[in-house]
Amino acid sequence: MEHQTHPDITKRLRRAEGHIRSIVAMIEGGRSCLEIAQQMQAVERALRGAKETLIRDHLDHCLDKAVDDGTTSLAEFKEITKYL
Repeated sequence: MEHQTHPDITKRLRRAEGHIRSIVAMIEGGRSCLEIAQQMQAVERALRGAKETLIRDHLDHCLDKAVDDGTTSLAEFKEITKYL
């Protein structure tokens, strides 16, 4: 099931993927540890933002559906929130 935020999340992940490739190139090219660490921090923030968007969207979307038809268990909500 695709949620409304999935295209945005996909863009964020593709951007992070590009950053990771450039980090590898930076390491192989002998760039400074400071520059590499800064890029790694940017990737972590991008991934964290994508993950939070995905989980929050899932909770909002699936909670509404669960209320309407009772198909989503409370255990699933508890399980996914541990990743926030």
